[in-house]
Amino acid sequence: MLLLVRAEIFSPKSRMERLSICFFRRTLNIQESWTPADAKVDVSKEGWKSLLDASVAKIAIANPEHAPYGRAAMAALQASGIYERVKPKLVFGENISQAAQFVQSGSAQAGIVALSLAVSPAMRDGKRWEIPAEMHPALEQGAIVLKDAKNKGAARAFLEFVKSVPSRTLFAKYGFAFPDKARNEEKK
Repeated sequence: MLLLVRAEIFSPKSRMERLSICFFRRTLNIQESWTPADAKVDVSKEGWKSLLDASVAKIAIANPEHAPYGRAAMAALQASGIYERVKPKLVFGENISQAAQFVQSGSAQAGIVALSLAVSPAMRDGKRWEIPAEMHPALEQGAIVLKDAKNKGAARAFLEFVKSVPSRTLFAKYGFAFPDKARNEEKK
């Protein structure tokens, strides 16, 4: 954030008001191992073992060189102890959506995707297993109101809406949570 303040991309005053910045953290449901409903392996029952199955020739993840979900997937695979065994099976999507498309289309037999994609209408019938949150770093996302925003009032109202209870409920459904620190600051 210091770089943003120094570059004056957002107004320090709005930061102090706590109206302009909103952080999200992908927590418990950050990533899911997912397979199509008709897959030979049942990732929901076998977890990591499903990725070692001979019927899984390709495992799609987002490209870890530039995609946060890809870095989280790599961390989880390494923490699980199976990375070296599945490394030859990995195929990289440019982003998490493309990795999900690889699995959905059948180009890959399994994938590590975001919960928000795994529960989407196109993928919700597949089999999935929640990767334990402690196996990968949390992904934080944020939003700010730019210093030169043309309609700061609407932008601030939108961020307040995003932080509202109904929005938090919707975000939780798709695996997003707000950091505890942000919750504590909002109570002040």
